[in-house]
Amino acid sequence: FYERMTDSLKEFGAGCVGGFGGKLLDYPFDTVKVLLQTQHAGKRSAGGVVYRNAWHCLKHTVETNGVASLYKGISSPLLGSIAENGLLFFAYNKCKEALGEVPGAPELSLFQLSLAGAGAGCVVPFVITPVELVKCRLQVQNAGKAAGFREYKGPIDVVVKTLKTEGVWNGLYRGNLSTLIREIPGNFCWYGVYEGVCKSMIPEGGTKADLGPSAHLLGGASAGVAYWTAFYPADTVKSYIQTNPNHAAKGFIEVFQSVYAREGLKGLYRGWGITAARAAPAHAAIFAGYEYTMK
Repeated sequence: FYERMTDSLKEFGAGCVGGFGGKLLDYPFDTVKVLLQTQHAGKRSAGGVVYRNAWHCLKHTVETNGVASLYKGISSPLLGSIAENGLLFFAYNKCKEALGEVPGAPELSLFQLSLAGAGAGCVVPFVITPVELVKCRLQVQNAGKAAGFREYKGPIDVVVKTLKTEGVWNGLYRGNLSTLIREIPGNFCWYGVYEGVCKSMIPEGGTKADLGPSAHLLGGASAGVAYWTAFYPADTVKSYIQTNPNHAAKGFIEVFQSVYAREGLKGLYRGWGITAARAAPAHAAIFAGYEYTMK
C-alpha cells in the first residue's frame, strides 16, 4: 500500500514539474490564441476582424500594452497547470491500472493507452475550468476597454466578482462542458500519439526505459499538436462562453452553431496555427519534465 501511495505521489509530482515548465513556455502564445478566438465578442470588432493573423495580434498587443501584457493573468494558469498536469498524469496511471496494467507484465496496447488518456481527460476539467475562466477573462482585457469586456484588477478580483454576480456552477464553472468535449478526445490523442512515438523509437530488444530525451521531446511535441488538432473548435466555443456576456446563457451547441453560421470553419479554428506551433515545444517540455522527474 505504501509503495503504491509513494508511486502515486511521484507521478503527481512529476506531472507538476512538467506542467510548470510547459506553461511558462507557452503562455504568451496562449494569450494571442484567446485574443484571436474572442475578437468578435467585443464591440470594437463588430464591424470586422481586429487582428489579421497571429503575428498582427502579437505585434499589436506588445505595441499597445507592452510585453508584460502577454503574461497577464499567468499566476492562475501557472498554478492551474501544475495541478492539472499532476492530476492528469496521476489519473492516467490509475486508468492504466484499471485497464489491467501490471508492473512487469507486457504493456497495454496503444488503443488501451489512448483510452486511459481519455479517462484522465474526464477528470481534469473539474480542476481547470475555473482556472481557464480566470485566465481568459484577464487575457481578453488586452483588447482594450473599447472592446466592451469587463475590467478586472487580477485573478482574485475575477474570482470574487464572478462568484458574486454569477455563482459557482454558472460562474466559475461556465464552459465546463466545452472543456470536457475538448479534453476527452484531446487526451485520447495526447497520450496515444506520445506513447506511439515512444514505442516506435524503442531499440530492438529494449524497453521504454532505454529511451533518451530526444524520444520524449519528439513524442511530446507530436502529442501537443495532436491534442490541439483533435477538437479545437471546442476550445473556441469555451472561450466565447467564458468571456462574452452575450453567450452567458447559451449552451455548447448553440454557440458552436452561432460561430459557424457567422464565420464558418475559419471562425471555429481561428488561432489554431499559433496554438499548434506553441504546443510543440511546450508539450515537449511537459513530457520531458515528467519522464526526467520519474527517473
